[in-house]
Amino acid sequence: GGAGPQHACAMAKALGMSSVFVHRYGGVLSAYGLSMSDAVVEEQEPAADLYSYGNPQDEADADPSAANREKKLTVLADKCVVALEKQGYTKDEIVIEKYLNMRYEGTDNAIMVQEPSDCTYASLPYAEAFREHYRREFGFELYGRDILIDDYRIRAVVLGATPSPCNAVPSKGKPIVTSTTKAYFETGWEEVPVYKFEELEPGHEIPGPSIIVQSISTIVLETECNAVVTSDGDLDITVSHTTKSDDVDDASSIHSTGRDVGLTEAEVKEDPVQLSIFSHRFMGIAEQMGRTLARTAISVNIKERLDFSCALFTLDGGLVANAPHIPVHLGAMQSAVRFQVEYWNSEGREGIKEGEVLVSNHPQLAGGSHLPDITVITPVFHKGKIIFFVASRGHHSDIGGISPGSMPPHSKRLEDEGAMIVAFKLVKDGQFQEQGITDILNAPGKLEGNSGTRNLRDNLSDLRAQVAANNSGIRLLQQLVNEYGLVVVQSYMTFIQHNAETSVRDMLKSFAAEHGTSARAVD
Repeated sequence: GGAGPQHACAMAKALGMSSVFVHRYGGVLSAYGLSMSDAVVEEQEPAADLYSYGNPQDEADADPSAANREKKLTVLADKCVVALEKQGYTKDEIVIEKYLNMRYEGTDNAIMVQEPSDCTYASLPYAEAFREHYRREFGFELYGRDILIDDYRIRAVVLGATPSPCNAVPSKGKPIVTSTTKAYFETGWEEVPVYKFEELEPGHEIPGPSIIVQSISTIVLETECNAVVTSDGDLDITVSHTTKSDDVDDASSIHSTGRDVGLTEAEVKEDPVQLSIFSHRFMGIAEQMGRTLARTAISVNIKERLDFSCALFTLDGGLVANAPHIPVHLGAMQSAVRFQVEYWNSEGREGIKEGEVLVSNHPQLAGGSHLPDITVITPVFHKGKIIFFVASRGHHSDIGGISPGSMPPHSKRLEDEGAMIVAFKLVKDGQFQEQGITDILNAPGKLEGNSGTRNLRDNLSDLRAQVAANNSGIRLLQQLVNEYGLVVVQSYMTFIQHNAETSVRDMLKSFAAEHGTSARAVD
């Protein structure tokens, strides 16, 4: 609505989109949508119940919450039904959705799970769904852990009206032109027809360039755009793209199928619009990783102070996008990723397999900044091969050492600051290596006058959050590869790196031209 339809066709052409839909009530669509929305009432009750044992001993342990689970959910459902009946709805219209807020024992991140309609484990209908959600969020499972219930929740819904699909209508050709006006398009100034929206009828076809005037908005049809009035009086606009014969990877040619259509890296040519789009897509993925990390972590350092960074890297560990979190991490994370790639792929070592997650913090050997900054690195696989890496670095409040906080001003050796991790697989064979990382974090305590980590629970929880953040980055990168194709994504990673290098070189040249190139010692 409003100014949106003035720019929708131009944006669609730039982004390679093939269709634009303009609703007849676009300018007031929020109010129209409210009139058709669902009526919802929710009730939630905190709990501290055991849902399932990690290692049940006998049949009596099979479903420990069965006695009161349905009872509590029924009580909440009755409250919701009464509330909706008071609004004038009947019981037959109300759909009840049941939820449990669940977590593994010893963890802090609960996941709201809806009762599955179909589940393999009939005796524990929520368990399979919870494990599936946890695997998708964190990338691993915690085997042998009890599953707890933190909350019971009921959502009672009365479904709103669903718009019926548009019926096919016969073509009526072009409508009558109301007037003409001059407008500037990509081809220059043109005399274009103007139509009144109220005079359009279902089946009318309006070719671009043209302008359609409505009381609540103005619709601009760009060149190579054609609008059809649907049976409901909406506009269905088809956006065409002219493929240039001398440019294999013009923006529109990439988007015409959504894939790279078998292109090689040599055939993919840099397009300024696509460069900007990919730059923002990569940065958006890194920022989404940061949001996941802040949401799932529990320590003040990471959850509230936001002392972390998330980034994407090429196959060889080269930095592509680093979200603007902590600037000091910007350069060092690339070194950390490249060290892990070289370390695990060196002769005699096991390599890096799908489902594994790497961790390090050593500043002298493994590209770390200081010991409390722990870096978690996850490879991104495609068809069985590593294509990228994602990484998150978070400041842990304590990892041992001679003083709390692991940053003693009077330290004489690196181990005085706490646990040192050169290379360790935090997740292996789909399992979080809790005992292994616990032993590493407690190792400084074996030294005289030293201590192991003083806050192991926060360390483990934040490390799981870092794995979850990486996992969210992997999902988004894989979606990007499925959308554009691997060759195009890899090519634009390279283009972005080259563009960054060129920008910095130009900046240094400008600086030198203004301030000179002489150098002298200041301190």
